[in-house]
Amino acid sequence: MIIEYDNIKLNFEHLTEFDPSKKTILFLHGFTGSSNDWREIVQKINKRFNKIGLDLAGHGKSSSPSSENYYRAESLINQIAQVIIHLRLKEIILCGYSMGGRAAIHFTAANPDLVKGLILESASPGIKNEKDRNARKKSDEEFAAFIENNSLEDFAAMWLDQELFGTLRRFSNDKLKRIKEERAKNSKIGLANSLRGFGTGVMPYIGTELTKLKIPTILITGGLDDKFTQINQNFKRVFPSAKHKIISTAGHNTHLEEPKKFIEAVNGFLSRF
Repeated sequence: MIIEYDNIKLNFEHLTEFDPSKKTILFLHGFTGSSNDWREIVQKINKRFNKIGLDLAGHGKSSSPSSENYYRAESLINQIAQVIIHLRLKEIILCGYSMGGRAAIHFTAANPDLVKGLILESASPGIKNEKDRNARKKSDEEFAAFIENNSLEDFAAMWLDQELFGTLRRFSNDKLKRIKEERAKNSKIGLANSLRGFGTGVMPYIGTELTKLKIPTILITGGLDDKFTQINQNFKRVFPSAKHKIISTAGHNTHLEEPKKFIEAVNGFLSRF
């Protein structure tokens, strides 16, 4: 479903039949993804909840504007808010993967009274150390330039060839091909601007703001993803209401690599609502 916001089009999908009497989970994809990334798992997530997927600016069926302002944290917060307003929801549970998790964190910090639960998969509150943040910003700019100067097919192959996604190589060649084809369906402008507007290097560090929040939260990481497991162990120290679940046999994308275990973790968390 397309809604208009600030001269752009935002697409959100009812991933299951919508019942206004039920609580709603809003799913937010990672970089290069879309709301379609969640379709294979939502049917097995607790049926007491509606499931909605949003395509953030620059991804899926949403617009890919040329201005970087649409990709910054403030705009992403407003994009999430538009769905909540459109559906006339008084509260929401957010489930975000990687970039979508970072967007969920920012929305929650800005609207703590609206968010009743957080499911954060391989997410990060940002980079606190300025030197490390600048190094990541430089890396994201190099990726953005690669996108602009090469085909999206070449970028998808290069992006997924990073060590972070090494555990995806366990999949068959056909499945890997389908994953790369999905990633290549996005827009060059959208992906490049997403990195420049909301890459981890430019995203404001938000860990300090989370110390005050008491929202039930589960942090999910893959045990084979040492980097983000460590990030989330540190994350938990500044986010006292969060519990950390490690799926030992998964890498960065736990819901893709170990869907059954991801669903079990999520359903266990949702049982409190």
